Amino acid sequence: MKNFTTISTYVLIAVVLLLVFKVFSGNQKPHSTNGDGVISTKSGSLNLAYINTDSLLAKYEYAKDLNESFIQKQEGSRVNLNEKARVLQTEMAEFNRKLQNNGFLSRERAESENQRLVGKQRELQELDGQLSQELLDRQRQISKELLDTITNVLRDFNYNGKYEMILNNTLGGVVLHSKKGYDITAEVLDVLNKRYKNGQK
Repeated sequence: MKNFTTISTYVLIAVVLLLVFKVFSGNQKPHSTNGDGVISTKSGSLNLAYINTDSLLAKYEYAKDLNESFIQKQEGSRVNLNEKARVLQTEMAEFNRKLQNNGFLSRERAESENQRLVGKQRELQELDGQLSQELLDRQRQISKELLDTITNVLRDFNYNGKYEMILNNTLGGVVLHSKKGYDITAEVLDVLNKRYKNGQK
């Protein structure tokens, strides 16, 4: 779950930074703000806003559903792996008991059983790696789904070009303090959740 949140945070950082509709060139510096997310410059005004990624991820229903399905898959993989490991451990304990009690008819039979258990242990390690890779692939897929969804919603949200730039903010992130009017998290979240409720992503 922690990995999912970290990846999703990075995805959202990338998304909001992609939403740049106008580029201001030169060394022009802002000299005043009106408190509504508008910065005045010598050549006009620059409308800025930001989204709090932590709040968005915590309250966006689609992200929560994706996270829940990922956790279920992760738990299923862990249960499967743990069950196979338990069976192998039992077989290894039985092998050691028989070996100590001279329970094998011959040395060759003992070596053969040992090789079989070593092979099962190797298979278990390979399965562990395979399941880990599957989970990583699923995380990447979820990240792409969120990226596509939020990119589309932000494009529609800013259809009139009101904001030249929408920034990302997390705890201790880019925006440490701002005046009222810059944070549009609630507005974007409302759009996202309404779309998801209506079957849109």
